[in-house]
Amino acid sequence: MSLHVLQRPGGGQDLADWRRRARADLAGAGLLQEVRRTLVPLMPIRAYFPDFLTPHQAQAGLRSGIDALADTPRSRVRHEIGQLRRHAALPAALEDLARGDQRAVTGLAGLADRYCQTAFASHRPRMEQALGRERARLGRVLTDQGVEATLNALGPRIRWRPPVLEADYAAGRYEIRLRGRGLTLVPSYFCRYTPVALADPALPPVLIFPAPRRDLARGPDGALPDLLGSTRARLLRCIAAAACTTSELARRTGTSMSTASAHAQVLHRAGLITSSRHGNMVIHQITRLGGELTRR
Repeated sequence: MSLHVLQRPGGGQDLADWRRRARADLAGAGLLQEVRRTLVPLMPIRAYFPDFLTPHQAQAGLRSGIDALADTPRSRVRHEIGQLRRHAALPAALEDLARGDQRAVTGLAGLADRYCQTAFASHRPRMEQALGRERARLGRVLTDQGVEATLNALGPRIRWRPPVLEADYAAGRYEIRLRGRGLTLVPSYFCRYTPVALADPALPPVLIFPAPRRDLARGPDGALPDLLGSTRARLLRCIAAAACTTSELARRTGTSMSTASAHAQVLHRAGLITSSRHGNMVIHQITRLGGELTRR
């Protein structure tokens, strides 16, 4: 999805900020031209792009996804690149990949890894906050109201009409029958308008949908940073957006674990958040006083 954002303007100020910074970071790392030559042609803004580029194993983290990409069978690479050619021209430089050459596939995985490490580095706290907030929101709906309410809460372009989950879809009509399989819901920072699914219905069912990108960690200008300091104000707004653990708080705000923990203790003593231990985790939640303070 980020490669689509990289190719096309629009999507709001947050994505414009990411696009400008990502291009600069990729250029500084000497990757921009290679990304344009290799990755962009594989992810055209069309009705199709190869499923092997978004492996299901990536749910376990970037490393798992990159390893799965590198291990894609040659036959699958050839088949899905052939599918891609029905929708977009493929540069001659990618012919080795189109044949399923193992070195080309391994090289593609390495480039994808470097792209992710570089393009997301400066924006990761903002991405973590937006995605963490959406996961927390849907988790609360699921816990408090059940599955059907969760499906109804996925956004204006997705509708639960039992027993069918309907979604506006860029490629027109497309139907996935679960046949007893679970559906994995993936909020995406870079998915801008309509949800996206894997093209091959035999793969594990996945629905990728836009996550709201409102940056509450930065928040509006006001007296809160003057009162608490900029870091504590950012942490407080992050907790107000969604309850989180100390490690999640650190990731979403771009601070170290020790810094996030120390500031959270101060906010707790001031009555602005509650902090409760569950096993080896400490979960922070906003109090009424803290919520009122962030809204001023």
